[in-house]
Amino acid sequence: MIREGTSRLLVGLLVAAMAVPSLPAQQQSGSLYRFHVETDVVLVNVTVRDKSGNIVRGLKKDDFTVLEDGKQQRIASFDFEQTDLQAVPQPQQAVLVAPRTATPAIATVKPTDKLEFRDHRVIILFFDLTSMQPEEIERAVVAAQKFVDKQMKPADMVAVMSLATSLQVNQDLTSDHELLNKALSRLNPSSGGGFDAGMTGDTEGTADTAQPYTPDDTEYNIFNTDRRLEALQSLAESLSRIEQKKSVIYFSSGMDKTGIENQSQLRNAINRAVRSNVAIYPMDMRGLQAIIPGGEAQQASLRGTSPYSGASVRNAFDSNFSTQETLVTLAADTGGRAFLDSNDFGAVFNKVQEDTSAYYVIGYRSTNPARDGRFRKIIVKTSVPDVKIEFRKGYYAPRDFAHSNRDDREQQLVDELSSELSATDLDVFLSAAYFRLSEGRFYVPVSLVVPGSEIPFTNSGDKDKATLDIIGVVRDELQRPVGNVRDTVKLNLDESQQVRRKNVQYQTAFTLPPGKFHLKLVLRENQSGRLGSFETDVIIPDFKKEKVPLRLSSVVMGTQIQNASKRKSSENVLAKDGSELIPNVLHVFSPAQHLYFYYEVYEPTKDTHSADKGKPIRLLTSIQFFQGKVKAFETPLVEAHQLTAPDRKAAVFQFDVPLSQLKPGLYTCQVTVIDDAAGTFAFPRLALLLKNDAAKPASAAGGK
Repeated sequence: MIREGTSRLLVGLLVAAMAVPSLPAQQQSGSLYRFHVETDVVLVNVTVRDKSGNIVRGLKKDDFTVLEDGKQQRIASFDFEQTDLQAVPQPQQAVLVAPRTATPAIATVKPTDKLEFRDHRVIILFFDLTSMQPEEIERAVVAAQKFVDKQMKPADMVAVMSLATSLQVNQDLTSDHELLNKALSRLNPSSGGGFDAGMTGDTEGTADTAQPYTPDDTEYNIFNTDRRLEALQSLAESLSRIEQKKSVIYFSSGMDKTGIENQSQLRNAINRAVRSNVAIYPMDMRGLQAIIPGGEAQQASLRGTSPYSGASVRNAFDSNFSTQETLVTLAADTGGRAFLDSNDFGAVFNKVQEDTSAYYVIGYRSTNPARDGRFRKIIVKTSVPDVKIEFRKGYYAPRDFAHSNRDDREQQLVDELSSELSATDLDVFLSAAYFRLSEGRFYVPVSLVVPGSEIPFTNSGDKDKATLDIIGVVRDELQRPVGNVRDTVKLNLDESQQVRRKNVQYQTAFTLPPGKFHLKLVLRENQSGRLGSFETDVIIPDFKKEKVPLRLSSVVMGTQIQNASKRKSSENVLAKDGSELIPNVLHVFSPAQHLYFYYEVYEPTKDTHSADKGKPIRLLTSIQFFQGKVKAFETPLVEAHQLTAPDRKAAVFQFDVPLSQLKPGLYTCQVTVIDDAAGTFAFPRLALLLKNDAAKPASAAGGK
């Protein structure tokens, strides 16, 4: 069984003493490119009614005036949608596709190419199975089936989605009643877990179930609410390529929002829905409830004095209001309506059809360029007299990095870590190695490098300061996380100009079993918010199962030895006698430096024919430097006759090569290791560049 790995932070920061060469962007997994496309078009759905409540048709763009925060905006696009027509051609049906990969917490729904839904009503029936009890799920399914059978119009395109352990597309957008009923019938009551509202850990006013303690579900509720809001956000993103208004009927039993912990995710979900022209219509499937002072019949007697003082009733009302408040916010801020405290579960369908029967879609580009995330109030006026206008009251402006809060910034890192494409706004380079600690356990040091010229510094007093945020994860072949790292590095330097000509290197490590793993690290500089990421596969051999001629570790090259007195890790094999070898990630060196090598051989074969019992093994090793096919330099041959790390059954080899003996140029470095007793050998090779000190480093020209 594969044991979950661990990760520990080993080195906070290292400013490497070599100049940054002119190298191409870091190698990422695959050949994917990321394009950032942003649009400032704000869409507003406008319904115009006369005194009798009838839709006013035939209005033109010049009949409307749009104000944002009191300033008139130029209308860039104008259209009229009328879904109350009876005979309409049906568009392509499937627009939502299930994701190929998804995390256990939440799946991401991906839209296909943009489709035309002109004069059609797009409705999503979204069942939140995590919040409803079995009987509530049954009510929601019955109400949806009644809508499909009796209320659904020819212009209606309906999809069925659900959230249980992940976000699922049960049925793509379609007008086929039979397909929709099949999807709805599969959402039987046994599909839902049914979670109760969280407790505070205080026994007062809670059910006396004879349990020795009352659990505190606060942390769980924060996570569960974020999952549900993230599902709504993902759903809105999947609908963004449909220009028409989309209506999401959200079946749930309320949503607990714990203080301000869920505020960031709530705001993200609403903003995504507004940008995608999605209106959310929550339907509370608990229906009309009576608050009973002593609790309901199926509930145990309440503890304490609150049942007799009226506090239990007040708390019940507060709890019910709290779970409905978020639903009201979702509806009001997206242009929908929340249906609460009602046993008429069909009213929501009537409202959706009424709101989308005929409406104008007005688009404009805001004249306010600020990306401050503030709410902007919208007012739509018309020159037509004696009419009533219905429209969304405003939206939140996009938020750039400078205006984002702590939760938004943390979410940005998490989103980038789970993204299928790697960020390339910031150049980062990474290397990983492996060394065996014991049978089935390997020490994996990881080095992350960012050129100093990429980091913007701010001057504060007599210091130049900058901060870097780092997040990373290691996943096994089943995409399970087996190691992670999250850290913030603060740079506080006397002279940042020197750093801009060098590299900033970050060290961390993981303890992993043999196998194939995928490593991804994300780095962000916190001045402009630029992100860079690097991901790679890490393959750790299983010496016990695999037939390898020689059990050899990775070969690590470096030019710096760092004081390791503050490092109290017995697993850090690169730290010896208070000093630690720092790996060189770029393999670029200067003739004035010393090049250090470190590698290990495990369980070499014993020489049973040796007459000298003190030398049971015989290992031979040397290092050669080639330019093309010509050997330019070779170290003296080194012999080992005993294990230098007997606790790990390893023979350790360390070399110090003065690079002044080599001419500048590109070299192939070959490490030759021979187990003379077994007659086996290995020849790992590495490329390295020896630069000319007289040449001006590319990064010395400066940078932002």
